[in-house]
Amino acid sequence: MHEDNAMLDEVVVVGYGVQKKSDVTGALTSVGAEELSSRPVSNAFEALQGKAAGVDITTSERPGTLGSVYIRGTRSLTASNSPLYVVDGVPLMSSSGIETLNPRDIESIDILKDASATAIYGSRGTNGVILVTTKSGKVGQFSLNYSGSVTSSKLVDKSPSMSAADFIQFKRWAAYNAGQYLDTNGNLVSPTSPNQYADDNLFVTALDGNTTHDNVMRGWAGGSWDASKVIDYDWTGDVLQTGISQEHTLSASGGTDKMSDYASFGYLKNSGTQKGQEYQRYTGRLGVNITPVKWFNVTASMNATRSVQDYGVSTLGGRSGSIPDAIYGAAKGMFRMSPMYDADGTKITHPGGESSIYSIADEVSHNISTRETYRVLGSFAATLDFGEIFKPLKGLQYKTQFGPDFRYYRQGDFIDGFSSYKIGSTGDEGNNYARKQEQRDFSWTFDNMIIYNREFGKHKIGATLLQSASSWNIESTSISANALEKDSYLWNAFGTVDKTNAIQALGVGTGLTERQLESYMVRLNYGFNDRYLLTVSGRWDGASQLAEGHKWDFFPSAAIGWRIQEEEFMRDIQWIDNLKFRVGVGTTGNAGVSPYTTKGDITSIFVPGMGGVNIPAYTTNEPYYVDMGKNEVSMANPLLGWEKTTQWNIGLDFSVLNNRISGQIDFYTSKTKDLLMSMSIPSLTGFSSTMANVGQTSNKGIEVSINALPVQLTNGFIWETNLNMAYQKDKIEELAYGKNDMTDNSWFIGKQLSVFYGYKAIGLWQDTPEDHAEMAKWNENGYKFEPGNVRMQDMNGDYKLDPNDDRVILGNKNPNWTMGWSNTFIYKGIELGCQIIGRLGYTFNTGGEALSATANQREVDYWTPENTGASYQKPILSMAAGSSADTYSSYLGYQKASFLKMRNISLGYNIPKNVCKRFSLQNLKIYAQCINPFSIHDSVEGFDLDTGKTYFNRSFSFGLEIGF
Repeated sequence: MHEDNAMLDEVVVVGYGVQKKSDVTGALTSVGAEELSSRPVSNAFEALQGKAAGVDITTSERPGTLGSVYIRGTRSLTASNSPLYVVDGVPLMSSSGIETLNPRDIESIDILKDASATAIYGSRGTNGVILVTTKSGKVGQFSLNYSGSVTSSKLVDKSPSMSAADFIQFKRWAAYNAGQYLDTNGNLVSPTSPNQYADDNLFVTALDGNTTHDNVMRGWAGGSWDASKVIDYDWTGDVLQTGISQEHTLSASGGTDKMSDYASFGYLKNSGTQKGQEYQRYTGRLGVNITPVKWFNVTASMNATRSVQDYGVSTLGGRSGSIPDAIYGAAKGMFRMSPMYDADGTKITHPGGESSIYSIADEVSHNISTRETYRVLGSFAATLDFGEIFKPLKGLQYKTQFGPDFRYYRQGDFIDGFSSYKIGSTGDEGNNYARKQEQRDFSWTFDNMIIYNREFGKHKIGATLLQSASSWNIESTSISANALEKDSYLWNAFGTVDKTNAIQALGVGTGLTERQLESYMVRLNYGFNDRYLLTVSGRWDGASQLAEGHKWDFFPSAAIGWRIQEEEFMRDIQWIDNLKFRVGVGTTGNAGVSPYTTKGDITSIFVPGMGGVNIPAYTTNEPYYVDMGKNEVSMANPLLGWEKTTQWNIGLDFSVLNNRISGQIDFYTSKTKDLLMSMSIPSLTGFSSTMANVGQTSNKGIEVSINALPVQLTNGFIWETNLNMAYQKDKIEELAYGKNDMTDNSWFIGKQLSVFYGYKAIGLWQDTPEDHAEMAKWNENGYKFEPGNVRMQDMNGDYKLDPNDDRVILGNKNPNWTMGWSNTFIYKGIELGCQIIGRLGYTFNTGGEALSATANQREVDYWTPENTGASYQKPILSMAAGSSADTYSSYLGYQKASFLKMRNISLGYNIPKNVCKRFSLQNLKIYAQCINPFSIHDSVEGFDLDTGKTYFNRSFSFGLEIGF
């Protein structure tokens, strides 16, 4: 982890070539194989989390599903903010990134962050570039390596669903606050003294055969209330399981000075902690490096992947637009005082007697969603070294590289008639639903490069000339239907569907998308006396999806470096080992709009023809034929061009105290202009919107990375630590209409790009004379505020909530601060490590709590006359599912967010070399890890801010690494 002089001579990937670390002038972070494999992960994104300053990676607990990745925040309002991924020199252009690669096959990941470094990728480098170098064969003896691990995971919920007893009391309070918890005389009864008659009326319902009512009445069997006698049915436990994951990689490498090769096979199986979720991936890699003569070299590599994801319960066909995205979320909505089956073993359709609640018992066998992906990623290159042929041309090379990327994706969804989505209200079978989607991506990049690197005394000169061509071709197909004849058909027998049957509602769609990119680039490097460094580059990109006359643009960059420690006045300062000052500026582009946007979309329809036969026709926005709410198209813009970002970066690399402390500090600021965004236009044109280059944003930040060796004792004890922190803040400078806000999109001049906008809750009304006086003023204007309701902020003091006067910015969605801190303690082969990650300075929306008692409720601190300091409002019984009788309850969900989490703790042991030799082993390591053992700080009660949900997975892993 600590930096020494050897590390300064380390070669790092900078895009279209490599450089010594000491010669780099841009903002670059490099993460090696050892750090990437510090814990078992299913993809490279998980391995990278918390390892690089300014790289924000979120977590997804669903097997096979990725979180988001941002480098130095966001810049664009509507175009893509995702980074570019480059694997072995090949930019990836398909719908998959590097998640299909086996992390064990990765040698290093280099992250280009500032524009002076990313501008060489022109239009694709505006959001940062992640360069992945995979492992290759090493010259020397043959080696065979195995690494594997087994992981056991359990779901941990920081805010579980209410128990049966807690919900019964909760519903009493909801009924009481609605004026419906009445005794035999029709008087309101306080839930602090439950009443049997009131409970009998509150829970009686024939819709579930009174099974819930009968269970509640168990608590009154002795004549007084005893909650312990009520059966608590654990619906969530029924959908959970212990997730068992295993990953195995077998690799072999070796070679001579003429040829070296590397081959590996990997297998990953990740069973989720929720039933129905699983991910399997098979990976194979083959790489070869051939140098038949000194002046000619050929490299070839191929990464092949097959993955199958059982997504779990599909979100298609739900009865509302707010269905949970996982079976566990649905189970939390089931009443725990309600049984799944009646006395005859028949599934109860509406447990709890709520007509909007459908049982999810055994839902995973009625609702299926699988995704299958095949991918082949290749890199083939040949290099001709003219210097080895003719000495005066020393340092001159020609390199050609071809990188194909093939991806096939298939998604199948099937929901049978007994699913909670489709079953009838009386338990009768509904119509099933099936959908199949396929997408075939094929893209390629072909590069031709002339490279020149040479030293003349104190002068070091480098030049790279590039001509590049890229092409994307994507075909897609989608077909869906209802009421298939047999459930066993799943999504494989659409030929049996009667296309004239409106009930079956056959839907078919196909698509083809093509786009191309042509590029030319020149980069010049100059170094003098190992002190003064200069890098200048320029790239010309032409993107087919932009308008004629606006397809091409130029993206320049320049950076200087000053290795201060090489100056004469630094010779006597012994405690400074390395000190390099860097300044860079560059412009990158974004053409992240869909192809054909400049051409304008049309909609295919059918119109009556001769003889009563419908014939195809095409239109734009004809209201008679086009659903304007769903399928309205935008007007073509023949002037649509590039979105451009110009960024300045000032950096300092340092190493002190005999390289015991080293690090990097970067300050940056950027401006993005000509934003690609939709703007409204007069409807008399026949359109309501068009894509245009309008608006401007800015972004600024600071990044700090520190590597240190605080302890290094003669007895072999070592403590290594790495801390990285980043601050960034973006801002909207202009929008489609100049310096005017666009409130409908929550875009505001001078504010951050992604914010929450609405009314602001300032707590709860209390039963005090002061609050009653204030409520009276509100209620004179038609409001019905009571103690325990949500109290809103009145911005202009008129005791009214007006969308034009009282809505405010509630906070920014993205964190201003991110951090990661890793520590490793080593003693005589024993390694103890831990990693902390964090995100700070943002606002999180929990969604608020309806507290209507129409579905089971997660445990929350709600208001009662005895609990006035609660976090949430008083519950009020509502007849409408999911709605709240407190109009402003959702605004309590906006909360200031920050978290620090212990990501993992690991303990490993490296078997001594002399012991390994006895068994003809090169190395042997065993280790154990705990992943997500605990949270250090969470500002939002009941939520895990890393996953954005109330729950996360806690895992224990055991692994083995063997080298032969």
